Amino acid sequence: QVQLVESGGGLVQAGDSLRLSCAASGLTFSRFVMAWFRQPPGKEREFVATITWTGARTYYADSVKGRFTISRDNAKNTVYLQMNSLKPEDTAGYYCAANEIYSGRNPEYAYWGRGTQVTVSS
Repeated sequence: QVQLVESGGGLVQAGDSLRLSCAASGLTFSRFVMAWFRQPPGKEREFVATITWTGARTYYADSVKGRFTISRDNAKNTVYLQMNSLKPEDTAGYYCAANEIYSGRNPEYAYWGRGTQVTVSS
């Protein structure tokens, strides 16, 4: 069965960096567009970044452009989110998602991980 497992979250200070990983299994990874979403406390889930099948295209939410980088390693069935210059407003549960068609910021992804918590203190 399909599984997406996030890791790499933690507690950091403003300005620090973190790299999140999402390991996928039970699917042909290269056939799926991957994405990261996040849900800040008390807020709705929001789009963060997406990457196409081979990594040829990426798309980011305005709030993270220039600070976050999404990448993938199809040989390892893993998608990453490098987060630099973290801000307190980046505090959220971070979730990876997979879908066979490109939907960008659209939250209608077929598969979701359980999330990893990122907390940024000021």
